[in-house]
Amino acid sequence: MKTDRSAKLFIQAKTLIPGGVNSPVRACRSVGCDPLFVQKATGCTVTDVDGNEFIDFVGSWGPMIAGHARPEVVAAITEAAPLGTSFGAPCAQEIELAELVCASVPSLEKVRFVNSGTEATMSAIRLARGYTGRKMVIKFDGCYHGHADSFLVKAGSGVITLGIPGSPGVPEDIVKNTLSIPYNDIEVLEKTLRDGELDIACVIVEPVAGNMGVVVPEMAFLTRLRELTAELGIVLIFDEVITGFRMALGGAQERFGILPDLTCLGKIIGGGLPVGAYGGKREIMEMVAPDGPVYQAGTLSGNPLAMAAGVAMLKIIRTPGFYEKLEETSAWFGAEMERLVAQAPVPLTLNRIGSLMTCFFTDQPVCDFTSAMTADTQLYGKYYREMLAGGVWLAPSQFEASFVSAAHERSHLEKALNLTESSFKKLMD
Repeated sequence: MKTDRSAKLFIQAKTLIPGGVNSPVRACRSVGCDPLFVQKATGCTVTDVDGNEFIDFVGSWGPMIAGHARPEVVAAITEAAPLGTSFGAPCAQEIELAELVCASVPSLEKVRFVNSGTEATMSAIRLARGYTGRKMVIKFDGCYHGHADSFLVKAGSGVITLGIPGSPGVPEDIVKNTLSIPYNDIEVLEKTLRDGELDIACVIVEPVAGNMGVVVPEMAFLTRLRELTAELGIVLIFDEVITGFRMALGGAQERFGILPDLTCLGKIIGGGLPVGAYGGKREIMEMVAPDGPVYQAGTLSGNPLAMAAGVAMLKIIRTPGFYEKLEETSAWFGAEMERLVAQAPVPLTLNRIGSLMTCFFTDQPVCDFTSAMTADTQLYGKYYREMLAGGVWLAPSQFEASFVSAAHERSHLEKALNLTESSFKKLMD
């Protein structure tokens, strides 16, 4: 596989951009190689600048549930662009997308669009604090909610991929109001939330953790979390930036039948363009300016291109049978992966729910941050390089999800499975 053009671009990028990338995990340091620069993406494949084509299981880290460059989405953007790329004023597409989002997500009565998942989560905790008059935010070890100061405490995703415990530049005065506790631990949850001295405003959680690798919640854990927060007047925030419109049309909250007070969204609702959203109960959302005193603003919020792309994407995934077919494909692929994992000559654990999965290089069940950290990242790096050399594009981190999309056909998945089987065997060399 020739990578000359990518290598030259990376050298050039490092002179201008920190680490040569605009998001840290893309540098591929944890998997022991340099990044490849993508030139185009179509369906379930990406092609780099050297002309190498790969079956893609990253999907732009989740948004491409219907595949890259869907004609309906491209047409919507193409139609919207000549009319103006940014207004800084209301546009009709905002209402159309808001109607689709609120009609799909069970707990949403009102929604506010922003520009990223990070903006959505930081706005949601500000709103929760304003609504309750309390200060403390409870999160869970290994869950990642964006790079806002309040969340870089035992965060997942790139933070653990790079081995960074937190981040310089985050004052203690800010993070002292964030407490991180173990995921899936009901005993610690109960003790923490009942501590009256903590002055807890909200609990924010990934209802399916996707940023320490895929970690599926115990139903008893999520159920008790909802019961306790309701009892104690604590705002429950579901960070569904990954799971929203991925686990089901209504996200993880629809799949599990547990409704939060506020929900954060992103990824899929932008159709591949930058967008985020937060929404929830009417009485809470009406605290947001200009209706209420909690201030949040953004020049590019409700951008007409992102709104048009989002409307097109949501119309695609609302097509009858879309999720049933995706689940059928993902379940078949997951079952075949389980077979290979069971036969592998190295310790492996596969976690899957819906169209998300992570293959952990550990012999332990992975149910929380501590067990995820037992994974052998060096072995994952070797696996990653073998798969890449064979034409399969995986996340350059042990602690991320692989995504199956509607564009993955059986032939793509069979090729990936065959390569996986041979790659597992080579790991012993």
